[in-house]
Amino acid sequence: MIKQPHVLSILLFPVWAAKLVAKKNKVGGQAIIEGVMMRSKQKISWAIRKPNGEIAVERFPFISLAKRHKYLAYPIIRGAINLYESLKLGYKALSRSAEIAADEQMQKTTPSSSKDKASMIFSLVVALGISLGLFMYVPMQISQFFFKDSPILFNVFAGVIRISLFVLYIFLISLWKEIRRIFEYHGAEHKAIFAFEDDKELTLENMQSYSTLHPRCGTSFLVLVALICIFLFSIIDTCFTMLIGPYPNILIRFVVHIALIPLVGGTSYEMLRLSDRYQNVPFVKFFILPGLWLQKITTKEPNDDQLKIAASALKASL
Repeated sequence: MIKQPHVLSILLFPVWAAKLVAKKNKVGGQAIIEGVMMRSKQKISWAIRKPNGEIAVERFPFISLAKRHKYLAYPIIRGAINLYESLKLGYKALSRSAEIAADEQMQKTTPSSSKDKASMIFSLVVALGISLGLFMYVPMQISQFFFKDSPILFNVFAGVIRISLFVLYIFLISLWKEIRRIFEYHGAEHKAIFAFEDDKELTLENMQSYSTLHPRCGTSFLVLVALICIFLFSIIDTCFTMLIGPYPNILIRFVVHIALIPLVGGTSYEMLRLSDRYQNVPFVKFFILPGLWLQKITTKEPNDDQLKIAASALKASL
């Protein structure tokens, strides 16, 4: 039973914050507590195992802002919109799965109380603050001691620290039994999506034959974000230094980099789309390898029950 859903939400924030929107005939997904969320072009659904063994399936319509408003569908902008929507939907799915997995509020039909909403918002703010502090501010603070006057070296060094911290973080939380189980559902999600994309029926036999590593995974997206941060931050910092002068302190530099997150997210989204489309090109294969390697930590081999839940979630989203 999940006794601390908000703690899990905070720990998993860096992992689920970057799940991708569905495109063409493809779907996106996310592992949640004792279940899987799936996202098609027009629906969101999740399937969650209740304590009594039953599978709770819920779904609702959802159309991205980028689909509803043409001016938001341009490259880069659509990626930033997707990042925002993924944050919102990911936290909603994770919180709801915690309720169902703990068999709480299952009969509830009214909206959450003000206290519940306040608790969820506080949890999200804490998760965001920890993520930005650990993976943005700390690497910058360390790099400041060595390469304060070189924008390129500063951001390369900060990027190496950022990636190293993230890999270490993922590895450490994967040792926790409850997190490892969520990573098993992550593997089930990928197997179900692979089968669907190959137009296969979502049977256990078909899904079991696929890998748990998917090139369009949010984990790969995060690797791209870290690499693109190095490139874009180096350019912006160089321009800032040439036009205005050196940053007066690390806090100003941190704020400027935070303001660039939508641009980084949008660019990373476009790069991931291209890498998925041309994944059989040798250069692209090499480019997506780091993300696949990291998925060896964030995905685990699922059991049959977990595959059934992933299939139920996917079918509901369609």
